[in-house]
Amino acid sequence: MNCEQLQDHYELFALGLVEEPERSEIRDHLNRGCKTCRRGVKEAMEMAALIGGAAPQHDPPEALRRRILASAGVEQRPMRWAALWAAAAALSLAGAAYLGYLDWQYAADSSRLRSELRQQQAEVLRLTQAFAILNNPFTRDAAFGNGQPQPPRGRVFWNPEQGVLLIASNLPPAPVGKRYEMWVIPKTGKPVPAGTFQSRADGTAMHLRTGELDVGNTGAFAVTLENEAGADQPTSQPLIVVPAATR
Repeated sequence: MNCEQLQDHYELFALGLVEEPERSEIRDHLNRGCKTCRRGVKEAMEMAALIGGAAPQHDPPEALRRRILASAGVEQRPMRWAALWAAAAALSLAGAAYLGYLDWQYAADSSRLRSELRQQQAEVLRLTQAFAILNNPFTRDAAFGNGQPQPPRGRVFWNPEQGVLLIASNLPPAPVGKRYEMWVIPKTGKPVPAGTFQSRADGTAMHLRTGELDVGNTGAFAVTLENEAGADQPTSQPLIVVPAATR
């Protein structure tokens, strides 16, 4: 269901009275971060809380009420307590629904913050490993793309103990469903996959493949465009080829 079909059910959802399949549909929209449904449910819960918390109507004095009812020949019934219990129940339900929404929102925000923190930690680790390769005296490097019209440009750094680092510019983001894949091409044998990566919107990219590297048997490094899952062997013409020159 879309948001327009669900909007008439926000109030019942806020009170915990909506039935299936609308209940599951709204929860699915909320879990996916649907802004329309989140705003609609939030407004419905706030309204329920306001209604539940509204000041109760004041009853007339009991003696006056009995006199008026008796004069009209109306049998008195104990309705006052029933009304109070109904109001209390409505207030409790609205309050519980609103607190439930706040709890759900807090859990969603906490999950998002934890995910962002993990991403930041992973990026810090990646940069630390990259700087370790750059600053190692045994690291070798080679440039690529110089002197050509509009090629990817950059440099590859490799270290026998720490791995390979590629830094590129003018490398457009891979199309949907595709990723760039780096290869270590040995002097003898088949190319070895060295991980997939995506460039940024501005065409820059940094890819790191950590671990030991057999420098003596490495003939070159290459980058191809592959399916998003990567490939065991190159399936397209290399976009970048960097000979692993020895010095």
